[in-house]
Amino acid sequence: MLSPEENTRVTRIGPGSPCGKLFRRYWWPLCLSIELPENDGAPLRLRLLGEDLIAFRDTSGAVGLVDAYCPHRRAPLFFARNEECGLRCVYHGWKFDRHGDCIDMPSEPVGTTLQAKVKLLAYPAVEKNGVVWTYMGQKDLQPPEPDYEWTRAPAKHVFVSKTFENCNYLQALEGGLDTSHSSFAHNNFKSNKAEPRQRDRTPKIDVERTDCGYYYVSTRDMGEDGKYVRVYQYIMPAQQMRANCVGWFGGKNETPRQDGHIWAPIDDTTTHVYNWMLAYDETIPLKPDWIESRESGMGRGAGDIIPGTFRLKRNQSNDYAIDRAMQKTQNYTGIVGINTQDFALQEGMGSIADRSREFLGSSDKAVVAMRRILLEAIEINEKGGNPRGLHPAQYRNIRAHDNMVQAGADWRIAFEKELVAKW
Repeated sequence: MLSPEENTRVTRIGPGSPCGKLFRRYWWPLCLSIELPENDGAPLRLRLLGEDLIAFRDTSGAVGLVDAYCPHRRAPLFFARNEECGLRCVYHGWKFDRHGDCIDMPSEPVGTTLQAKVKLLAYPAVEKNGVVWTYMGQKDLQPPEPDYEWTRAPAKHVFVSKTFENCNYLQALEGGLDTSHSSFAHNNFKSNKAEPRQRDRTPKIDVERTDCGYYYVSTRDMGEDGKYVRVYQYIMPAQQMRANCVGWFGGKNETPRQDGHIWAPIDDTTTHVYNWMLAYDETIPLKPDWIESRESGMGRGAGDIIPGTFRLKRNQSNDYAIDRAMQKTQNYTGIVGINTQDFALQEGMGSIADRSREFLGSSDKAVVAMRRILLEAIEINEKGGNPRGLHPAQYRNIRAHDNMVQAGADWRIAFEKELVAKW
C-alpha cells in the first residue's frame, strides 16, 4: 500500500506538482493525427497534464500547440481563425504562429513595440505513425523525440486508437500492468478454456529493472505442455508493451503482434488511453478487417464509441450495460468488451483510488515495482537528476514476447532474439 502522502505525490500531475514536474520531462501523446485532418482546419480544444491547450494544423501542414487563451485579454482561441500559418484571435485580430510569436497586431498602431514583447505559450509537436506528440517541460531539458519501435515501423504495420477513461491515470496504468486479473475479469466461460490464463490462474510474476523502467515476466504452468511465458515491458512513465504471438487471445487467424497502451493524463481525474498495435512479422501487415474485429472485441470499435468523442457507450452512466444473466452463464463480469470490463473496475475505484486501504499480494509485484520507480523518479527529478526512460537509446530496441517454453528450458535463451526490435 501507499501512504496518503505518497498516493497524493504520485497521482497529482498538474503544473507545479512533484509528479507533474516529472511527467513534463517526457514526450506525451497529444492527439491522433486524424483529429487534425486538414491544413488551416478548425482548431482542436485539448487538455493534457492539467493544462488547457489548442492544437492546429497550419498552412504548411505542421502542427502547433498553444495556450487555449489569447495573451491579450484571455479570449478563447478555440474560436480563432486558422489562416496563413497562424491563429488569429477573433476578438481583436492578434495573430500567433505555431511557435507562439505574435506576427500581426492590427488593433495597435503601426510600428508598435508591443508586438515584439507579446508571446503565446507554445509547446513543440511532432507526428509519428498517426500520433501527435508534445513536450511540455523546460526547453533546456527537452529529450530527443519519441522513438519506440511502433512509431517508426511501416504505417501498414501499425494501428492506434484512443479512448477516454474517467479516472486518474495511475489506476488505469496499474490495471494494464496487472496480469493476473485476466484470468477473472476477462474470462469467457465457453470460448477460452484452453487459454493459459484459464488453465493456470496463479501466474508466477518476476520483475527486472531496466534503463527505461522494467520488464516483467508472467509464467503459467501448462503441465505436460510446458510453461506459457509472457514478457511485458513497462516504459517510463506510463507505457506498457505486451505480445500476442501464439494465437491464444484472438483465434487461429489472429495476426501475431505486439500491442500496448500509453495512459496520458488529461488532468488529475481523467485520462486518454492510446491503444497501439504493431504487426510482429515484418512480412505480414495488420489487416483492416482484423483490426476492426479486434477493436470491437475490446469494446472500443466504431459502434462502441459515442459519436464525436472517444467515450465508450457502455460507461458509468449505464453501469457498462452489465447483464447479470450473462454473468452467470457466459462471462465473469457480465460486461461486453475487454476494454469495457477494465474501465468498469478502474473507474469504479473512484476518481483517485485510496491506496492506503489496500492489501497487496504476490500477484501485485509489477504494480508495486512501478509505484516504487515512479516515487524514486519524482525524488531524482526534484534533486536535479535524470529519471529513467528519457533517452531513446534506453528503450528504442526493446520488444515484448510470449510463447510456450518446455519444462526446464530458460525463456531468456528461447526469447533472446524475439525481445529485440526488428525495425
